[in-house]
Amino acid sequence: MDWNNQYIHAVVLIVAITIAFLTIMLLVAATVLAERRVLAFIQGRVGPNRVGFGGVLQPFADFIKTMMKEDLVPDQSTKFVFLLAPMIAVITAIMAIIVYPFGPAVTLPWIGTFPLRIAQFDVALLYVLGVTSVGVYGIALAGWSSNNKYSLMGGLRSSAQMISYELALGLSLIGVILISGTL
Repeated sequence: MDWNNQYIHAVVLIVAITIAFLTIMLLVAATVLAERRVLAFIQGRVGPNRVGFGGVLQPFADFIKTMMKEDLVPDQSTKFVFLLAPMIAVITAIMAIIVYPFGPAVTLPWIGTFPLRIAQFDVALLYVLGVTSVGVYGIALAGWSSNNKYSLMGGLRSSAQMISYELALGLSLIGVILISGTL
């Protein structure tokens, strides 16, 4: 593969990663809007239908409101860990999607066949389990960072709960791996 093809492949890969990320984020916004509308219906109130047609612009209004809020860090907290904890939780959740195939391989005119996934390797299932299990550290660090014994106990309790769910999930996948004979 010459330099020109490697450059084109890198650009296409960056575009694919951006499209996948934006698609996931837009799906999150759509499901939050749907949840808010259903909850408004259940509670007998108007709900988010004032911004745009049927409330379609409500997630964007929520995003703007979130970005305009003041960043509050407790006085007694460890600031670095307080800011690191949510980053770990979000980054590990987003890193898991790079091995999920979004569809079959497509053929592009100047590039050739291009798979609709960001990365492909043989141990993708173990990668997903490993990356998502690192998210437990985000929860534990969030409880620890505020320098409060009750939030620390809550963070450790939540971490223990997440670990127990991950153990059951990992053990349930062993049967599927043994029957299929591949990861």
